[in-house]
Amino acid sequence: MPRIHFQQQLAELKDKLLAMAALAQQAVESALEAYLRRDKGLCKFVKQNERAIDTAQRELDEMAYELLAKEQPMAIDLRFILAVIKINGDLERIGDQSMSITRRTKEILPLDDVELPADFAAMGEFAGEMIRTALQALLEGDAQLAETVRGMDDEIDRMNRRAHSDLLKVIEEKPQFTQQAMNGILVAKNLERIADHASNIATDVIFWVRGADLRHELSLVID
Repeated sequence: MPRIHFQQQLAELKDKLLAMAALAQQAVESALEAYLRRDKGLCKFVKQNERAIDTAQRELDEMAYELLAKEQPMAIDLRFILAVIKINGDLERIGDQSMSITRRTKEILPLDDVELPADFAAMGEFAGEMIRTALQALLEGDAQLAETVRGMDDEIDRMNRRAHSDLLKVIEEKPQFTQQAMNGILVAKNLERIADHASNIATDVIFWVRGADLRHELSLVID
C-alpha cells in the first residue's frame, strides 16, 4: 500500500510539473506577441504569469524535496525526482527570459516602429517547438524523442547568429535606429536562451529514463 501511495505522489509531481510547463509556454508566446505587437497589456499579463510560475516552482521544489526526504527513493524513481527539480528550475528560467522580452518591449514603446531584418516569430516558433517536444518526451518517458530536441539546438543558434549579424548591419547603416536594433539583438538572445533551457529539459529526461548524465556533453545554461 505505501508503494502505491508513493507512485500516486510521483504522478501528482509530474502533473504539477506539466501545469507549470504550460505557464512557461504561455509566457514565451505572450512575451513574443507583446514584442511583435508592442502590446503593453500583454506585458502586464506576462508579469502576472511570472508570479504564478514562481509560486509553482516553490511548491514543486517543496514537494520533490519532501519525497526525497520521506521516501528515500531508489534507481529510476530517484532519477525522476532529481530530473523534476532540475526541469523545474529551467521552466522558471524560461519565465525569466520571457520577462526580459517584455522589458525590451517596454523600452521600444516610445520609439519609432521599425521593421527589423530578423525573423523573431520564426525563432519563437522554433523555441516553442523545442519546449513542446521536450515536454512530450517527459510525458511519455521517451529518451529518443528527447534526443531530437538536443539535435535542434544548432538550428536556433544559427538563427540567433543570423539575427545578430543582420541587426548589427542596421546599426552600421541606420544609426538612428540603433536602440531598436540593439533591443532586437537582446530579444533574439532571449529566444536562444529559452531554446537552451528546452534542451536542458530534454537532457534531464534522458537522465531520468536511461540513467545517462549528458551534462558534460552539452553546455547547460546557468543564469
